[in-house]
Amino acid sequence: MTTSPSETGFNDPTAQRLERVTTGAEPAVVGPLLADVLHDPRWLGCDVALISGGKSNLTYRVASDAGEVILRRPPLGNILPTAHDMVREHRVLSGLDGTAVPVPRTLHLGDADGPLGAPFYVMERVLGHICRNALPPGYADTPAQRRAIGESLVDTLAALHTVDPADVGLAEFGRPAGFMERQLRRWSKQWEASRVDDLPALDALRDGLVRTLPAQRASSIVHGDYRLDNTVLHATQPGRLVAVLDWEMSTLGDPFTDLGALLSFWSEAGDPDVLRAARIVAPVTAQEGFPSRAEVIERYARKTGFDVSDADWYQAFALFKLAVVCQGIAARAAGGSMLGSGFDDAQRLVAPLVEAGRHMLAS
Repeated sequence: MTTSPSETGFNDPTAQRLERVTTGAEPAVVGPLLADVLHDPRWLGCDVALISGGKSNLTYRVASDAGEVILRRPPLGNILPTAHDMVREHRVLSGLDGTAVPVPRTLHLGDADGPLGAPFYVMERVLGHICRNALPPGYADTPAQRRAIGESLVDTLAALHTVDPADVGLAEFGRPAGFMERQLRRWSKQWEASRVDDLPALDALRDGLVRTLPAQRASSIVHGDYRLDNTVLHATQPGRLVAVLDWEMSTLGDPFTDLGALLSFWSEAGDPDVLRAARIVAPVTAQEGFPSRAEVIERYARKTGFDVSDADWYQAFALFKLAVVCQGIAARAAGGSMLGSGFDDAQRLVAPLVEAGRHMLAS
């Protein structure tokens, strides 16, 4: 699988910038489809826009007199094997509906034989703030409100990792045993598939992760790309998280991969240059009030009861993944298979991400 790293919003000053659709989900195709499956002819006169920021799967806002929904489909062009699995994403969203983990309600799942020529699904549009590079003006202005946002992110992740997969129909959603060994092999293969030039430092980081792989201590439902900008914050109540988005990497596996991913995007005041250089998004969490990374780890451990002593290794692994994904984004953008703008930084970020990963692995 790939990740949505994707969905980091390179050079994107807003949470969701809309671009008029010219391909991938044309209104003349989407309108009749929704009118049929949602049983409302008002969808025939729909407007479709690409939500910029989704650099892996393509995310569209579809609006009509009947309301607004979100449509998700794979990117155009050739993609890596097992990537962009719409059925899995739809399945986990449907399973988690009604749990303590807030997710959008799914409305329809379509297969590759349908009118879009690719698997896709439709879900409700959840309103609120998606924050990448900044909090909205006038939102969470106090340290207490910003701390509440940070704690809500941690608590939601802990809630996900303590859901019993069997209770939500996901007992066969993945193979937890040997999860990290497979992850290392998979991301190594994706690095080889996206390799343009030799990058010895990236090879060295990968080899270091393999040598120091910790024993797996827990298993759970794993989101696969958990961070602030893959969530929706309540429009007026800072600290209330109303949806977790982008489940394309979800499976059963090692929960600490999610913790490492969250921490790899979590800035704090006083970060060394090697970590600051690798930041894909602006350091929102470095603002006064947000918990530190150490506080995130402590709160997560308290909420889950898990042993988090290898958190640095999982941060290093997350940075390795991000480096590989950025390399893949640059390769796909050069090949013309990515819609939208904002890919110029992808190649530039590879080396800083690798150095940050090596720093965390040595800490």
